[in-house]
Amino acid sequence: MAAMPQLLVLGGTAWLGRHVAAAALTAGHQVTCLARGDSGAVAPGARFVRADRDEPHAFDAVLDRRWDAVVDVSRQPGQVRRAVTALAPRAGSFVFVSSMSVYADDATPGAAEDAAVLPALPGDVMESMETYGEAKVACEQVVGDTFGPDRSVIARAGLIGGPGDVSDRSGYWPWRFAHPARDDGVVLVPVSDDLATQLIDVRDVARWLVHSVTSSVRGVFNVTGETVPLADHLGVARGVAGHVGPVVGAGQEWLLAHGVQPWMGERSLPLWLPLPEFAGFSTRDSGAARSAGLVTRPLADTLADTLTWERTRESSRPRRAGLTDEEERVLLDTIAPRS
Repeated sequence: MAAMPQLLVLGGTAWLGRHVAAAALTAGHQVTCLARGDSGAVAPGARFVRADRDEPHAFDAVLDRRWDAVVDVSRQPGQVRRAVTALAPRAGSFVFVSSMSVYADDATPGAAEDAAVLPALPGDVMESMETYGEAKVACEQVVGDTFGPDRSVIARAGLIGGPGDVSDRSGYWPWRFAHPARDDGVVLVPVSDDLATQLIDVRDVARWLVHSVTSSVRGVFNVTGETVPLADHLGVARGVAGHVGPVVGAGQEWLLAHGVQPWMGERSLPLWLPLPEFAGFSTRDSGAARSAGLVTRPLADTLADTLTWERTRESSRPRRAGLTDEEERVLLDTIAPRS
């Protein structure tokens, strides 16, 4: 009987990492998660090794065996550098989860993996999210320099969503359509005819990352959901929520003039991005990943499952993206006063 593949997940207690560990266990891998453990427990069946990756001997406890693959989701170049240095002699391959934020140009639709990237962060520590893209570029370079193209996978993930998305970017719209802020059921939505979305379910990302471990998949890949116009995405969210009230659209200039932020954060409308500078952000070509086994579930399934999860959350927890009920009511009273 062949030995079960040995997978080391750096992390594995937070959202994506825990899904990777769970998917690997389902696929018959032996899974070890190395993490501080501050984000929660590992998936049932995984071995947990407590370690702080910023410490010099963080990997000592996992150097006692041969790993078929290592999966890493870090954004800190120093952490990745220490990981590849310690594990290169002990690991067959290294799978690094990067981001679409590495690309220098967000305006060109349909760009593939050969598009230009940002300059790499020069240091080992990303001090703020303002240099997130540069930090991920630096991480990619560290992995490539150490493991090379024949022993590494760089997965440039698009917007990851689904149950457990505490960023609120994938859950806001199903939740808002299920909970209109005004008693007449009206919901404010962005109108942007040329803007697309590419939401990918966290479970689909995890399954493909695990697939890459035991297959011949190697290289750099855009890992995204299907390209769906923003209006269609909102329509799917409205459908899974069962919303039948009015919908009021607002254009880009009106939203910006009234202090509504794009994409995420406080006082925002998630998924909406200004054009033309972000016309290509959610239209990346993911054909290479799909040819390499990436399968994504229907958007309706992801949003329905996310809404189910949203209903289990504490209602008092501040949301990280979207409009509060009061902010939405004020905006609606401005653009669509009650008759």
